[in-house]
Amino acid sequence: MKGKMHAVFKEKPEYGAVYKEVEIPDIGEEQVLIKVESTSICGTDYHIYIWNKWAQENIKPPQIMGHEVAGEVVEVGSRVEKVKKGDFVSSETHIPCGHCYQCQTGQQHICQNMKIFGVHQDGVFAEYAVLEEVDVWKNDPSIPKDFASIQEPLGNAIDTILPGNVAGKDVLITGAGPVGLISVAVARAFGATNILVSEPNEYRRKLSLEMGADHVINPIETNLLTAVDDIFGEKGVDFTAEMSGHPDAIRDGIKAVTGGGIVSLLGLPDDKVKLDLTNDIIFKNIKVVGVTGRKMFSTWHIASNLVKGERIDLSPVITHEFPLKDFEKGMKLMEEGNCGKIILKP
Repeated sequence: MKGKMHAVFKEKPEYGAVYKEVEIPDIGEEQVLIKVESTSICGTDYHIYIWNKWAQENIKPPQIMGHEVAGEVVEVGSRVEKVKKGDFVSSETHIPCGHCYQCQTGQQHICQNMKIFGVHQDGVFAEYAVLEEVDVWKNDPSIPKDFASIQEPLGNAIDTILPGNVAGKDVLITGAGPVGLISVAVARAFGATNILVSEPNEYRRKLSLEMGADHVINPIETNLLTAVDDIFGEKGVDFTAEMSGHPDAIRDGIKAVTGGGIVSLLGLPDDKVKLDLTNDIIFKNIKVVGVTGRKMFSTWHIASNLVKGERIDLSPVITHEFPLKDFEKGMKLMEEGNCGKIILKP
């Protein structure tokens, strides 16, 4: 397809981005072109926008931003077999090499030669976008477009909560950013008995309750370990899902878990974190799980079933919607923290 389109472009290695007219991209033999119908802002996109240390080390402008998407296939490469024109699709963001040890043993999401959609190549903050066939997920037509566009972060939440085997258990979630908020609903859908959310932002504490949390605290005002003791007793929690990356939240989240319990770590610290491995992990015989992205594609089946079967309601977490050209309004809300997921519409 030839022609022009509008896109959010990281034009220079500096703060900000621009909304500009660019060429509609060409596709390769194993790629598809989609008309973007709904896309959402991720924390990664915000980091690219503000040009933090991580972005400086990983992004090579000029580049189109964005990676969470739902859209319609309008063109397919000559070797594409998975989808056809007119299909309603979303996209995985890991682009695996297909031949390393991890790819050959069912662990494509931790490929040794991984490229990330919207990080190492152009993304979806545009009217049209190119997807790799290996990453295309064919959506059930009954799923609302906005819900379909946030299945990728829903997958993050699912893979964080699943290791906890949370049915009938007491759960602590530290950090109620958008993925943390979704994790509350996932834990509830998977049968958690009591859910405590620790989050300093008042707006997101309120959203946590809407998503299904039983208790919320502000860790700046209330000691987390004291709150855990008050709510759950000396036992502590059975499972902690750490979503913030804050060193104190990581340490306290681990301390809060009962002996033999489980901790999932999704949040990314800015620097090294000092832990008491002897007393807080080894002697307590707890299991600590690192989580990155989503499994391809078993997690997507779970996400789709939860949404399609209305076992999870993503409505409360979608707090704002803007035309793509007003993306800076969304970035401002991300900076303030007074939002859940922000949808952009081309």
